[in-house]
Amino acid sequence: MLSISSASIAVFFSKTLFKQSSSPLFLTTMSLYSHAFAGNPVRTRTPKQTDPFSPQSALQTLKTLLSSQSHEPVSPDFKVLPFRKGRPLAGSGSENGRSWHLGWLSLGECRGFLENSEVGLGEDSLVYLGCRYDDDVVYWAIDVSEASGLVSKLGERQFCFVELRTLMVATDWADATDMGELAIAGHARALLEWHNLTRFCGSCGAKAVPMEAGKRKQCANGLCKKRFYPRVDPVVIMLVIDKENDRALLGRQSRYVPRMWSCLAGFIEPGESLEEAVRRETWEETGIEVGEVVYHSSQPWPVGPSSMPCQLMVGFFAYAKSFEIHVDKEELEDAKWHSREDIKKALTYAEYKKAQKTAAAKVEQMCKGVERGQQLSTDFNIESGELAPMFIPGPYAIAHHLITSWVNQVSSNGALKQESGSQSNL
Repeated sequence: MLSISSASIAVFFSKTLFKQSSSPLFLTTMSLYSHAFAGNPVRTRTPKQTDPFSPQSALQTLKTLLSSQSHEPVSPDFKVLPFRKGRPLAGSGSENGRSWHLGWLSLGECRGFLENSEVGLGEDSLVYLGCRYDDDVVYWAIDVSEASGLVSKLGERQFCFVELRTLMVATDWADATDMGELAIAGHARALLEWHNLTRFCGSCGAKAVPMEAGKRKQCANGLCKKRFYPRVDPVVIMLVIDKENDRALLGRQSRYVPRMWSCLAGFIEPGESLEEAVRRETWEETGIEVGEVVYHSSQPWPVGPSSMPCQLMVGFFAYAKSFEIHVDKEELEDAKWHSREDIKKALTYAEYKKAQKTAAAKVEQMCKGVERGQQLSTDFNIESGELAPMFIPGPYAIAHHLITSWVNQVSSNGALKQESGSQSNL
């Protein structure tokens, strides 16, 4: 369930983002690939409370199973995904032709692994993720960060706790199954990190206890009873375009790997609209004044810092009104205008499939206990063997989709083509 601020954004989008634009600056929301972490297959719809797959009904079944210690098969079945320090349990996909797969455990297996551990398996430790009606399974997540010795036990089955960013790069973004598993892992990590951050009531300081199978929390103080819901932190990310000179503004942060350039981005301040955030962040970071702001798409982003476990990247095209760059060195290492041709070449240089295979090999090595120091960010080369002058983030990032849309979907006058019924002129 979204917080009030997040719900307001959702309502705003549904009412305004898909109106027909009167401007010639159309955009398409279509991308070659769907966004990473979107399209979660176990959160397709909210079941009714009487449905055995609902959070409340599934929690009652869970309580019965835990109290009886029964190993008899039940319907729906339960699958549990353990996390350790924000890392989901995963296995190598080499045996089934996939790049990796999530390390789902049955309720009995999870209980067995956690026996004689300082971490118990109780109803408050499991967080409801969702269900699939086609396989009669309810999915849960659990944080086992405090369970010492669990890594070696799971390692015997060639499972390993893997950084979500590594799985993101290893994912075959053209494979719906891989993308679905990544979305499940992202959703689970965001919920578990939120639970870790929301241990106490912000009003009275009392303990905050899980409610509704972990879908929300509530203050344990009977005089307070304040409710808490998972929050979404919206972040604007924008491709700033100089339409007259057919070029785009890209920036570099000091944490980027060498020669990588990307879109500008920033957090929304209280009392600020999305369009205002785009204009302010662009001005503060580069000194460029932005006029028209046009919505492109959005992407869940659960791989940010654990202090902000659930971000929503809201992507825009922003059209520049000034062109002289003044970089704020506290925000960016550098920012430059890049021609369409240079960016198009960068897209051909970047061997994203090679990076995906490298990351998948790393997951396999980790699961076999043979982890090696391979770089996930491949040093992209051109055919001559020389280093590519620049490259952009891979298809798992919304920046890639923004840049690719601008490079490939244009009309003769430089305006973005209208190729779907979903336009916006914010």
